[in-house]
Amino acid sequence: MWRRSLSQGRRNLGLSRPELNRGEALARGRRILSAPRRVWRPLGGLLGPAVGDAGQSLGALAFSATTSLITGLTLAAFTDTLEEFPGLLLFIPAAIGMRGNVFGPLGGRLSTAIRVGTLQWKRRPDALLGQNIIGAMLSSLVTAVLIAIVAEAVALLLSDRSVDVIGLADFVVVSVLGGFLASTVVLAITLGLAVASARFGWDLDNVTAPLVSASGDFVTLPAIVLTAALIARGWFTRLLAVALVVVVAVAAFLVFRSALSLAKSIVRESVPVLMAAGTLSLFAGTVLERSIDRFLTFSVLIVLLPGYLAVGGALGGILANRLATKVHLGLIEASPIPTGNARDDIRITYGLALPIFTLLAVLAGSLGLALGRTSPGLFALVGSAVTGGLLATTFVCLVAYYGTLVVVRFGLDPDNHGIPMVSASLDLVGSATLILALMVWGVA
Repeated sequence: MWRRSLSQGRRNLGLSRPELNRGEALARGRRILSAPRRVWRPLGGLLGPAVGDAGQSLGALAFSATTSLITGLTLAAFTDTLEEFPGLLLFIPAAIGMRGNVFGPLGGRLSTAIRVGTLQWKRRPDALLGQNIIGAMLSSLVTAVLIAIVAEAVALLLSDRSVDVIGLADFVVVSVLGGFLASTVVLAITLGLAVASARFGWDLDNVTAPLVSASGDFVTLPAIVLTAALIARGWFTRLLAVALVVVVAVAAFLVFRSALSLAKSIVRESVPVLMAAGTLSLFAGTVLERSIDRFLTFSVLIVLLPGYLAVGGALGGILANRLATKVHLGLIEASPIPTGNARDDIRITYGLALPIFTLLAVLAGSLGLALGRTSPGLFALVGSAVTGGLLATTFVCLVAYYGTLVVVRFGLDPDNHGIPMVSASLDLVGSATLILALMVWGVA
């Protein structure tokens, strides 16, 4: 049953086409992943089998942590805009997370295709690459419309009745137009990573989740602020919102009337999980907003929090992508307890978590000190970040591993679901792990 359930995912990789030898393609991927590596094993092998794996993942995670801190500072600089448009702050976590949830899986699918040798750099829409791009962009646009509707409902449900939140048309304009601008940039970055991985021999699974998530964080917020200039303009905003919805509907209609079977499969599988992730992010945003007083005593924690969540999600994304690739190659067996390659990947995830959460706390503490933020002290900050980070890592490992098993059992492609599952679940419990760690260290 486990083997049969992989057939749909392998068709998504182009392995069912008659001109390709599936056995040879899968054997090629297995040889790449199981080939002997260079001798040096960082930290006694805790960070992986070779310096290349550790360097790629740690470099990407460090970049993600740094840019997430910058994103947090950027958000603080746009407080005037957020105050001008009540309800917009509620929407921002879901909008930022959406880029990583869409293009992280795209990178995962391309990584698997590169591994098995089925990715060809053709510009035709019906090629494997073209259908992946179309599927990702359409999934992003369709989800943007739907999440705008949910955001308006949540804002009206949870807001103070004395506050006039922005309307549905405003959410649609910001979500669709801002999302499209950000998606275009993140798509280019994802494809650039895929080209670089093929050119320089990088493992795309090691870098996609942190780099795509970081670029999504960095690009989406300015795009939202830019498009916010088009909202709250009466009939113009409403007319623009209607036009955007019509364009998205027509695009979806044309794709589903076409012969692009892979693109249609990506949209069908991705939109439900993207909607679930986005909705959870909306509610998680309200929970965080209501508990923000805990962070006011030591304001450096506000600088730490975005990077903390981003790093936790990136670690889970790396693990989810690595598991998905090995599932497609038949290198992982279904087991209630992780064994073999799955156990090794989970161990590597913990090995990456220890240094990266330490680095994140040191960066946040130093930045907070330079900006005059109140702090509990570097030792307590590092201890809290590492303790909470290991708790968050445990959670994302459970979600990534068992989520992959469940997805494959239903005959779905784990590349489409791993990152959104991890991101959505971490949004709900990520801040809770940090708050718990702060309590353990006597900080809050």
